[in-house]
Amino acid sequence: MPDNRLKRKKLHKKLFTKNRLVILNEDTFEELFSFKLNLMNVFVTVTSSAILLISFTTYLIAFTPLREFIPGYSSSKLKKDATVLALKSDSLSNALKKNEAYIKSIQKVLTGELEYAKFNKDSILATSDEIPSKVDLSPSKQEMDLRNQIAKDENTPLSNANKKNKK
Repeated sequence: MPDNRLKRKKLHKKLFTKNRLVILNEDTFEELFSFKLNLMNVFVTVTSSAILLISFTTYLIAFTPLREFIPGYSSSKLKKDATVLALKSDSLSNALKKNEAYIKSIQKVLTGELEYAKFNKDSILATSDEIPSKVDLSPSKQEMDLRNQIAKDENTPLSNANKKNKK
């Protein structure tokens, strides 16, 4: 324990010992300016200036158009244009599907597969809408076997004893 105190006192003495930094003119030995410093002041000054420099650089890159020069970072205009183009391509693909269904129906009328009286653009477009397929959610035979096995396991005396102990 005393060794720790001695080490702390030595460190404290080194950190707070006053030193003088003097800048002299080499030819005339005239003192231009001088500072009284200690190691702790130098450490605090260097650390705070490094933090300020890092935060200023981060702010400059994050909130100005300089961020567009970072590789892999796209501009906001480019993102906006990509979103608009994606919406346009989606609407164009839907229009293309409707037009294809309409053209197929017209071909059916022209070839005689469909009577003209039954030909209606609205009914054709309504049938061209994609209807999701129905999914069979009924349990399979294997699933029913597993359920029955679990139900039997729950009715065993050992599991009933565990249930009583938990209450």
